[in-house]
Amino acid sequence: MIKRSLLVLLGFFCLQATQAQFLKKLSKKLESTTANNNSNSNSSGGSLAALTESDAGSAIKEALAKGVASGIAKLNKKDGFFGSDVYKLLLPADAVKIGNTLRAIGLGSQVDKAILQINRSAEKAVGYAAPIFVNAIKQMTLTDAVNLVKGGNTSATDFFKNKTTDSLKAAFSPVIRKTLDSTSATRYYSDIVTSYNKLPTTFNKVNPDLQDYVTTMAVNALFDQIAKEEVAIRANPAARTTDLLKKVFGAK
Repeated sequence: MIKRSLLVLLGFFCLQATQAQFLKKLSKKLESTTANNNSNSNSSGGSLAALTESDAGSAIKEALAKGVASGIAKLNKKDGFFGSDVYKLLLPADAVKIGNTLRAIGLGSQVDKAILQINRSAEKAVGYAAPIFVNAIKQMTLTDAVNLVKGGNTSATDFFKNKTTDSLKAAFSPVIRKTLDSTSATRYYSDIVTSYNKLPTTFNKVNPDLQDYVTTMAVNALFDQIAKEEVAIRANPAARTTDLLKKVFGAK
């Protein structure tokens, strides 16, 4: 009884400490072990049924945050987009005809400059994405946390994407606009659109929305990186770099 009382007090004081959540869980584990000496000892895996909603929610958010950090690190650098076989941005679909036409008449260098600066703007813009994504992650509820842990390889990413894409694009769009201007992507893109629209054979004048295109592609690239990180955390124990990730995603 004395030992049990001490453990209860330990749990109370742990709530006041910086590592409150971790120590509280530790205290509960110790109480459980004392009350039932025949129970199975805790492991880095454990049972999904034994996971608390708090554990699951925290792990989901941690996995998403880890994916955001990884994605930004890979994309927010020179050639993060331009040098990538997966993420390199070409001209918007509505502007492909512009590029092909200008190349055919010897103005390919204009098209190349526009494409390069469009990618440079995306590379620069994703560096400002962290607080936008982190804020969105913090606002996620715990309601579906356990189901997300038990879900498919990218269930957390898909849930996050479905819930936040529109708001993220709205927040990210002004950043894209500034980077498009600062990298001269807007000017180079306007040059090729103007050159195309001046051609005597051009009947339908075009001016695709570059800001929306780059915003959509940049956000999609980050979600793709988050998904890859989630898959790794679920499938590869080495990718579970914290005790919480090991506990939750290692559960059977």
